[in-house]
Amino acid sequence: MPRPGRDAVLGLVGLLVVVALVEILPRSGIVNRNFLPPAGVIGDELIGLLGRESFWTALGQTLRGWALGLAVSMAAGIVVGMLIGSVRVLRELTSSTIEFLRPIPSVALIPLVVLIYGSRPQSALVLVVYAAFWQVLVQVLYGVADVDPVVRDTARSYRFSRWAVFRTVVWPTALPYVVTAFRLAAAVALILEITAELIIGVPGLGQRIGVAQSSGAVATTYALVVVVGLIGVLVNVLARAAERRVLRWHPSVRRELT
Repeated sequence: MPRPGRDAVLGLVGLLVVVALVEILPRSGIVNRNFLPPAGVIGDELIGLLGRESFWTALGQTLRGWALGLAVSMAAGIVVGMLIGSVRVLRELTSSTIEFLRPIPSVALIPLVVLIYGSRPQSALVLVVYAAFWQVLVQVLYGVADVDPVVRDTARSYRFSRWAVFRTVVWPTALPYVVTAFRLAAAVALILEITAELIIGVPGLGQRIGVAQSSGAVATTYALVVVVGLIGVLVNVLARAAERRVLRWHPSVRRELT
């Protein structure tokens, strides 16, 4: 069996084992059902959620906030990364600042964004952009630094314009790093969007998880967590598919597909 097919089968088997344990442990009394309902109960609640308009509204709010934050992060990270990476003076001026700011967790900004924006979507947007931006920026800087100086100098010796050098030399070299940045930033953006909704109360699935948990709706809480997990899996699958499509010419992707 090809490796992708084998990985999919193994992943499905692992998922079925987890579902079976969640079903068996509460029903056998090993785990208190008040803390972990059986998988069947969670599944019924999940099906019930699909029929509620409020659920789809919250889902749309989460996806909208995630997509907007990811788009802003990608645009800003690519532009700033290309600019800094292409100018040696800027690299030297900003290296220490980047290394200082990058490790600061986005959750440390929660008191500040709450003070400024309250529980409005702008609070989540700031946290998402701050967290995902560094993922993109660092990868783009690595990509620009990976450009072969001999190839760059050769292009300049043939009197290529700056745009031509960027389009034919810098961008193809940095593109694998940009795609990797997209995959990393997509996951980070989703995590921070849910975190902002859960902690700050920004409208979305995270907020509904917090409300369900505080009201003692255990099955609903788990059902919403399952939905968030499925969104995370879908985001990763789509990011990997986009990576294979965009980089189908790249040796690493070609080896993976063969």
